[in-house]
Amino acid sequence: MRHRIGVIGGGPAGLAFARVLHRHDCPVTVLERESGPDARPPGGTLDLHEGLGQLALDKAGVLAEFRALSRPEGQAMRILDTDGTVLRDWRPGPDDRANPEIDRGQLRDLLLGPVDVRWGEHVTKVVPGGRDGVRVHLADGRAETFDLVVGADGARSRTRPALSAVTPHYTGVTAVETSLDDIDTRHPDLARLIGDGSVAVYGVNRALVAQRGSGGHVKVYAQFRAPLDRHTKRDTADAGAVRSRLLALFDGWAAPLLDLLRHGTEFVHRPLHALPVAHTWAHVPGVTLLGDAAHLMPPLGAGANLALLEGAELAESLAAGTGDPDDTVRIFEERMWTRAAKWASFTTAGLERLVSPDPAAALALFDRVQPPG
Repeated sequence: MRHRIGVIGGGPAGLAFARVLHRHDCPVTVLERESGPDARPPGGTLDLHEGLGQLALDKAGVLAEFRALSRPEGQAMRILDTDGTVLRDWRPGPDDRANPEIDRGQLRDLLLGPVDVRWGEHVTKVVPGGRDGVRVHLADGRAETFDLVVGADGARSRTRPALSAVTPHYTGVTAVETSLDDIDTRHPDLARLIGDGSVAVYGVNRALVAQRGSGGHVKVYAQFRAPLDRHTKRDTADAGAVRSRLLALFDGWAAPLLDLLRHGTEFVHRPLHALPVAHTWAHVPGVTLLGDAAHLMPPLGAGANLALLEGAELAESLAAGTGDPDDTVRIFEERMWTRAAKWASFTTAGLERLVSPDPAAALALFDRVQPPG
């Protein structure tokens, strides 16, 4: 298989796709707008499921390395009431590797391996239907042509308009993210509160979640229902003002919970957007989408897993194919749409219950996914 294949985006989907093609000695060009792998903080931690993300890493030949890096203990989940009472305290068994955690940066480096990424390539538009193939336009005025372009460029995909006029919609929930570093030394009481994995607290139309990464790093997410225009990115420039607004929003919650916000130094505003649950498109020869570009959904643990598996599956199918790769892509899209719609439906309903007028709904959802035991 020696078709010209271009991947837009060097996230989990694009790198899994490229890594599997590389494993099968198939050439691929990865275009990533970031200037390098460390151009910005890689984000928090991901739980990779046995039948999804871990399966993808197996196809990429890096499952053993993942198991060496991942944190099975990070699967632990504790749920507290707003007064600090422990409602649930689930801990994985010693051999439980169903959903171990790994830092996003570690996963990126694991997948990068020998993959050649062209950093700093800002794609502005993808135009299919040309006689020479699909044209990819870059911000510096250049254009390149491929036989197949795979859009793995996330929520604000520049590839998606070549296939679909649909854009992500606001879910009604906004998250404000902050971080705590060296928590075991600097904030030992909060370290004990969080435990080995995550702690979550659910109130009326708001929630507070803290998730442990490696090296004593913790991500804290304050989630709440609000109109999209109530909070702007400019609001987060004044960390003190943001902290004060959040503390007022969670007023009355137990002091240790509010300390998760008090000790945050920088705040990032993240309104949660999603594509329609059953987002599909009329097949266009030479172009397809993966991951958030295809099916952006609420961040409840499914998105990255699906992105990884889709990238690995499509690459494996293309590498094995001897006929028209467009037929392979068409079959893949049908399978992807069916699976993604199931997960999008689950995560959409999950967000409605986790940030809702009834905090008991969040606890019931946890019990459904992870029964007390």
